[in-house]
Amino acid sequence: MIESIIPRVEINLAKIAHNAAKLVEIYGTKNIELMGVTKTVCGAPEIAKTLLDQGIHMLADSKLLNLKKMRDAGIKANFVLLRIPALSEIDSVVKNADISINTELSVIKKLSEAALRNNTVHKIMLMIEMGDLREGIMPENIDNFIQEVLGLKGIKMVGISVNFACFGGVQPNEQKMNDVSKLASDVETKFSLPLSYVSGGNSANYNWFMAADSVGKVNNLRLGESIYLGRETLNRMAIPDLYTDAFTFVTEIIESKTKPSIPYGEIGQNAFGDFQQFEDRGQMSRVILGVGSQDVLVAGLIPMLDIEILGSSSDHTVLDAKKNNLVVGDEVTFNLNYGALLSVMTSPYVYKKYNNSI
Repeated sequence: MIESIIPRVEINLAKIAHNAAKLVEIYGTKNIELMGVTKTVCGAPEIAKTLLDQGIHMLADSKLLNLKKMRDAGIKANFVLLRIPALSEIDSVVKNADISINTELSVIKKLSEAALRNNTVHKIMLMIEMGDLREGIMPENIDNFIQEVLGLKGIKMVGISVNFACFGGVQPNEQKMNDVSKLASDVETKFSLPLSYVSGGNSANYNWFMAADSVGKVNNLRLGESIYLGRETLNRMAIPDLYTDAFTFVTEIIESKTKPSIPYGEIGQNAFGDFQQFEDRGQMSRVILGVGSQDVLVAGLIPMLDIEILGSSSDHTVLDAKKNNLVVGDEVTFNLNYGALLSVMTSPYVYKKYNNSI
């Protein structure tokens, strides 16, 4: 039976739909449109359609293969390449993305050439650095940058975007967001350039949004984790009325034995080059799952039973079963954090099982 395929991630489309609809409603109260980030779910067309059905019409992904997958599946959306393009993939960007986010003039010039070759106009948004120190144009350089962009044929600048809490953990507080609005206003005024999109961040912006009397010029946010896991991403607090269990990971016990709690013999590195430390708990009920680091980010698994993950190798995960009478063949279920969700949705070894009931 298909239900017994192991390992699997069980994906509740009804819960995802509920979360998406609720977030569209919440952010819509201050006229903020949402981009649904599909990189988290490997561009799954089933999930993309669910987002569209709830009023999210822009889908953003960091992988061109995922954009192509959704297009080929008949998904009708405005597709955004979320990760700045590489020079080696320019033609594919123009063919598969309606909009790309950019920070390098050399890349935008090549996008211009590719757009002209394909008799099209490629839309771009410029990512501005606001302190998180991942990708972004430094604010003091933005005027000269835009001046050059506006001289390129085949390119249409439709917005700016900023990023928070992805690399450096910098928070989108009131001051930062006011700076974003001022920057957007300056761009529009200096260049007589209406910005269709002022994309002010991601799931980390929830607390700012809820506290803000005004969101200024910000009219767009890029959401992934809030939709899929029901959480904001600064403190990983659950957002009221959202489901946090739309995805569950299920795997199977392949060994169950009583063993010592400390490895015995001369100790060296493990398979991943680490020297691990173990606590002496005497004899324990140790069980092994038939998955490991090749299948899932094990550190991001959250057991739904009172058990403890002791560690993993490439295809085994070792647990302390504690007082649970777990035997070979039993299924064990986990909730997922963002990293674990990303890994299981990307892994070809994990079966994806969809359902529509809450």
